[in-house]
Amino acid sequence: MAAPGKNVSKRNSAEVAQNRADLAAARKDAPNPVWFKPVMFGFMLLGLVWIVLYYITSAGLQLPVPAFGQANIFIGFGLVLVGFLMTPWWK
Repeated sequence: MAAPGKNVSKRNSAEVAQNRADLAAARKDAPNPVWFKPVMFGFMLLGLVWIVLYYITSAGLQLPVPAFGQANIFIGFGLVLVGFLMTPWWK
């Protein structure tokens, strides 16, 4: 129950649905944040550099993380995959 003297009006379901539709449309048309594109391309480039660095140094140092061994390839591809999974939301 509402306190006496308060104006409590119930909105009908059509109003609620319209408000939700308006908010969804505004969110869909909103531009990406400034950080989105650099982070997306950063993941892709970091993964590429990780893989290339592993292949170049595989004979001696195995540079990115020597303890991971062959798993460095999966880490590199995972970073690239994160970048590519961000692309559908790029506007």
